[in-house]
Amino acid sequence: MKNNSKILVALAMVGVAAIVVTIARRMDTKRILTKISDEGYETAHDVLYPGKDNTGSHLRYGPILPA
Repeated sequence: MKNNSKILVALAMVGVAAIVVTIARRMDTKRILTKISDEGYETAHDVLYPGKDNTGSHLRYGPILPA
């Protein structure tokens, strides 16, 4: 095989691998989001992203009067 053919085959293999990884990630994300939405927490940030701490500096408990 010539060098050009080897390079084209290697690039095709990398392209196929990238497509497979992208599809696998999308399927995993869809499975996780479907599970979350079935539980009724589709907008809860702590359920969607359990590893991230998203407590803001303006977090207040209780009734808040508009300024």
